[in-house]
Amino acid sequence: MHLPESLQDLADSEAVHFLRKPKSIARILEGIFSLIVFSSLLTDGYQNKTESPQLHCVLNSNSVACSFAVGAGFTAFLSCLTFLALDAQESRIASTRFRTAFQLLDFILDVLWAGIWFVGFCFLANQWQHSQPKEFLLGSSSAKAAIAFSFFSIPVWIFQAYLAIQDLRNDVPVPYKRSLDEGGVVLTTLSPPSAASPVNMPTGPNSLSYSSSALSPYLTTPKAPRLAMMPDN
Repeated sequence: MHLPESLQDLADSEAVHFLRKPKSIARILEGIFSLIVFSSLLTDGYQNKTESPQLHCVLNSNSVACSFAVGAGFTAFLSCLTFLALDAQESRIASTRFRTAFQLLDFILDVLWAGIWFVGFCFLANQWQHSQPKEFLLGSSSAKAAIAFSFFSIPVWIFQAYLAIQDLRNDVPVPYKRSLDEGGVVLTTLSPPSAASPVNMPTGPNSLSYSSSALSPYLTTPKAPRLAMMPDN
């Protein structure tokens, strides 16, 4: 394994250039935000009330809210890791169709995740608003963190979708167009001879002469000489 000898070599390395790309930075932020959402509710999102040892979701005691946030955050985190690994191999993909399909799938998932986090933010904020104050001794900070980073995930996924559509526009193959000069050469080469141009045939004592400008489809047969009757003397 080659180790960089200086900080300049480290800055010029391929891994650092890849991590400095806007797409890579956006994916890393998406992964961090998703990790915060599901880990905060997974650790402190379920608390017991003072009068009951049973665990309840801190978001209005609605287990659907906590399950939604944990499931969405964990799935989005895995999606970010998967596409980050695929981005690292994108430059080595030789097939243009596979690359276009990958970019199209990336755009569709980015738009989908932006919508999911928008719905999730509205849902979590609504449940937290209807939660009774001081119902749980712990878990309020985790609920606020999940709501905040659900909101922060929305613009990041929208920006990721914008980068994906830009990659699609840049990688669309341009159809081959023949230049005017080349088209003129081809047309000149394939055009038939003009009807007005005379056909030059070799001349000689035994050659046939044609007065017409084009060859006749039928050859004319020379007429036989007429026999003249000589008067008797």
